[in-house]
Amino acid sequence: MRYRTFSEADYPAMQALDLTLQRQDPAFDSLPERERDGRLHTSQPALKFYERSEHSFVAEEGDTLAGFILAQPVWQGDRPLVLVRTVSVLPGAPEGTSTGLLHAAVKSAYDTAVYEVHFTLTPDLLDAATSESAVVTGQSAVCHLGTRADTAPGTRLRSVPANPAPGTPEQGA
Repeated sequence: MRYRTFSEADYPAMQALDLTLQRQDPAFDSLPERERDGRLHTSQPALKFYERSEHSFVAEEGDTLAGFILAQPVWQGDRPLVLVRTVSVLPGAPEGTSTGLLHAAVKSAYDTAVYEVHFTLTPDLLDAATSESAVVTGQSAVCHLGTRADTAPGTRLRSVPANPAPGTPEQGA
């Protein structure tokens, strides 16, 4: 699997994947056009914006686009953070695709001296969040990077050993 920044040449494949995922909701095609457009993450202006963000990536397996992550830097108070808008993965994509996409965004954040990555924790991102030792508060997860990871509030997700001892919690405090 290869993770890389995307370009305009990737837009059609990203838009097709986004549409495929939206159509998993059987009611999608019966919605008014404006509502359908509002649910898509990959309008041309949005993709141009995320392409310049430095924190958005695609995953490709051979010639196939397996997924993408759209993320942007934002300021929260006196510090920057990276906010993940969406992670979209092709049904049947290789295991670990979403984990690799999140890791690419986390690495790009760290490389630009941004020490927090925020995203909505969905079932598809649980393994990715665990691999990044994300902190969970409600439906949100935050990857704290550098020394902030030691003092962040919330419940830290940790990898579970293959055969945990009886009574061992799956999540650390």
